[in-house]
Amino acid sequence: MSRIALVRAPNPSAMTLTGTNSYVIDAGNNEALVIDPGPVIDRHLNALLANASERGLNISTIAVTHGHPDHAPAAAPLAARTGATVWVHPNSAVQHDRTFELEGELRVGTLALRVIDAPGHTFEHVALYEPGEGALFTGDVILGEGTVVVAPPGGAMRPYQRTLLRLRDEFPNAARIYGGHGPIVEDARAKIDEYIEHRKLREAELLKVLARESMTIPQLVIAIYGTQRPILWPAMARQLLAYLLALSEEGIVNARALERPMTEQENTILNPSWESIVGAEHAPVIAAELGAMLKLDTLYEYALSSRA
Repeated sequence: MSRIALVRAPNPSAMTLTGTNSYVIDAGNNEALVIDPGPVIDRHLNALLANASERGLNISTIAVTHGHPDHAPAAAPLAARTGATVWVHPNSAVQHDRTFELEGELRVGTLALRVIDAPGHTFEHVALYEPGEGALFTGDVILGEGTVVVAPPGGAMRPYQRTLLRLRDEFPNAARIYGGHGPIVEDARAKIDEYIEHRKLREAELLKVLARESMTIPQLVIAIYGTQRPILWPAMARQLLAYLLALSEEGIVNARALERPMTEQENTILNPSWESIVGAEHAPVIAAELGAMLKLDTLYEYALSSRA
């Protein structure tokens, strides 16, 4: 019998899939650890408390993988109702009691979870590993389905890829992945390999397009992703920006500012009205995930450098 219970928040959206995954873990000694309590929704808070109570547990510890608004805000009200201690990454702005010892352990009851600094999706992200069940809690580093958004300025591609490699190489005994969204992953190694390969293939596709001709991000979005889903173009643009920033820093791609104003379509792709796309309820999550605070005022054309 697993000690881990999944309690999914009722906040489905394009970014959160079927909702944010919270985990209530029997830590022994009648204590419960909650990982990622999610958004402040009374029904969800009550569900977390009910799950612990039905198992004879008291929530003593809350661990937040990262500070995005679909994962962290319920930590404070849940702590207020239970007296639990809230743990976060040392760089997190989330209200908390303690900060994790990165590369150390989080001890709760009879459990000892390894704490992994896991930058990339954000720079204040941790993953947690419980060796007894081979359980890898990945937050938004790896999801149960689909792929992860890595968007500047809150995230960066190369740190994200290094995090994936670490999880593959340092946790070969991981059996399941408990991600921030989607179903539990039953084959951890296969999913990590899938994620690593996806990033390689997308970057290779980008470089292949630029080998034919120089392009702006809006042009690259259409060339790579096609014209069928224009509502997703802004998210695709932010994802491509993460690749291009990494490739530019490595001298593989050159960026040239174009001395002209953006067209309406270009500006809509690079600087959309997020509320008009997803509505006011989900706009804060979109803004955090896609780096909406970074306004792209200048249009750049990207080309392969002589080093490519």
